[in-house]
Amino acid sequence: MLDAMGFEISGKLHVLFDAEQKTERFRKRDFVLELSDSRYPQHVLFQLTGDRCEALDAFSKGDEVKVEFGLRGREWTSPSGDVRFFNSLDVWQIERTSDGATTGGEPPMPEEPPIFSDEPPF
Repeated sequence: MLDAMGFEISGKLHVLFDAEQKTERFRKRDFVLELSDSRYPQHVLFQLTGDRCEALDAFSKGDEVKVEFGLRGREWTSPSGDVRFFNSLDVWQIERTSDGATTGGEPPMPEEPPIFSDEPPF
């Protein structure tokens, strides 16, 4: 754990998705990290946003990495009035654990909060 809202975890890159332009101002790129620290491996979805989307270009499926990220959550109300809650794991930095190469840039705190659309994140 890094600080009150920052976390760090290591694992193996399992799936890397292409970047998606969600709105005019919001772009994201997802990837799945396989965590094998227990008897049952977990596949956890992380996201990079904005200019950080390109950080994943330096990696391939199967790479062992360390990820620094923040936990974010939000409430969403559907057009029919149903309320749902969503969590996201927003990556600040990703580095290869085998050779120490780092990419992903600064934060750990984003300069401005991400822009959310009115649509659910699925």
